[in-house]
Amino acid sequence: MAQEALSNARRHSPGAPVRVELWYAVDRVRIRVENSPPSRPVRSAAGPGLGLAGMRERIAVVRGELTVEPRPDGGFAVDAAVPVSTARAGAPALW
Repeated sequence: MAQEALSNARRHSPGAPVRVELWYAVDRVRIRVENSPPSRPVRSAAGPGLGLAGMRERIAVVRGELTVEPRPDGGFAVDAAVPVSTARAGAPALW
């Protein structure tokens, strides 16, 4: 999710600052990627990507939650929360 969100920020908002935040708790991991509006002209997207649909599919597989939204300043935010299971020999795993 983070890689695709960062790729989207680079593709659709070139030159914009990007902030990545990570939170974790006993039962979930959450990541948020926010970008500001583009600081230079946006060219047509180069190369195929999985985009938002791909992120939604991957998050659904692990029964997570995904929120994607434009920001009031013209930027964009992607927020994902993924449940964590410790059922495998005591080692945390994302499933």
